[in-house]
Amino acid sequence: MRIYRAKDYRDMSRKAANILSAQVIMKPNCVLGLATGSSPVGVYDQLVEWYKKGDLDFSEVTSVNLDEYKGLSPESDQSYYYFMHKHFFDRVNINPGKTYLPDGLALDEAAECARYSAMIHELGGVDMQLLGLGHNGHIGFNEPDEAFEKDVHCVSLTERTIEANKRFFASAEEVPRKAYTMGIKTIMQAKKVVVVVSGEEKAEMVKKAFFGPVTPHVPGSILQMHNDVILIADEAALSRL
Repeated sequence: MRIYRAKDYRDMSRKAANILSAQVIMKPNCVLGLATGSSPVGVYDQLVEWYKKGDLDFSEVTSVNLDEYKGLSPESDQSYYYFMHKHFFDRVNINPGKTYLPDGLALDEAAECARYSAMIHELGGVDMQLLGLGHNGHIGFNEPDEAFEKDVHCVSLTERTIEANKRFFASAEEVPRKAYTMGIKTIMQAKKVVVVVSGEEKAEMVKKAFFGPVTPHVPGSILQMHNDVILIADEAALSRL
């Protein structure tokens, strides 16, 4: 694992965008695993800026997203489909037909999980996976548990995750209680992983996830076992190390 120290959120975003852009330049038809939430927004903004300058071309890129809320339609402004189009897809020249997310409206959970897993496999897997780190150590929506969930699955969100995400909704009651997410095995099969973390409130979890024991009670700790992980964090998030 390599750790890149950033001055602040903006510097973190730029460093991460540099790594993703290098992946696209070196392999124009790469498969990018993408994340949502507040952590990667700055990364997308930087990639868009470089695209507008003519430095990047996403026309051959395929993307697969980590997760999607169950029960939200793509038209919902709280869906991750909407998030990705707002912050990235609609601002660059990526082919919309090659951007994939779980179907939040799928009624058959097992069938949707199997479909999404098979789709990732058919693409040849993820070349580079972008991740954030949750306050409770979750990656994707893999919540603390007694065992690591392996493949794509539908998860019940913890109250802490619901609390953390309620800022994006009118109230906590409107936050969906379930979500489709890539499993730990799916994430770990990515050839490269880039984790972005910002803020002092994440500092203790950075310490636990990357320097503590590997345990499903801290899902992100499994990344210690991956052979190509880059952690990019600002000084506040690294303050407990």
